Amino acid sequence: MKSRSRVLLSALAAICALCISGRAAAQDQPIAAPFTNAKFSALPVAPKCFTIAVEKGDPMKEASVILARFAPGCVAPYHWHTPSETAMVVSGALELQMKDDKATVAHRGDYFYLPSHHAHRATCHGTAPCLVFLTSDAAFDIHWIDDSGKEIALEAAMQKVKPAKQAE
Repeated sequence: MKSRSRVLLSALAAICALCISGRAAAQDQPIAAPFTNAKFSALPVAPKCFTIAVEKGDPMKEASVILARFAPGCVAPYHWHTPSETAMVVSGALELQMKDDKATVAHRGDYFYLPSHHAHRATCHGTAPCLVFLTSDAAFDIHWIDDSGKEIALEAAMQKVKPAKQAE
């Protein structure tokens, strides 16, 4: 019985590996994506001043690469993501603040790594938009939180943002 179970598990593992490798091969193609072709759109679960252009993957279903654009003055209040996230500033001055830590203003070439469930907020300073290269290692979600870390709706999170910086 045990040897039959091992054979079945081995066969199942081989089938899964073939499916995954075929899918990965289909997705693992060279990509050349000129910035001029980027199509930015708003997310219904984010402030209107925050838009994204998907470069690779489907952020709603899997690991992805996106360009995120924050309008000048745009604030993304405290939130966290299920996937780990990496961010590199392409242009602008983006203030990133981890919960219970001091804020850091990042400029072109500055890099951040945010582990899964790590609460943070972001604010675009200055008169120019902030462009950020973001990757996530799984489906990208946004969980807005209050000061105690409890999940709240975007509208409630935005009420805590100073009106001058809301820039919706």
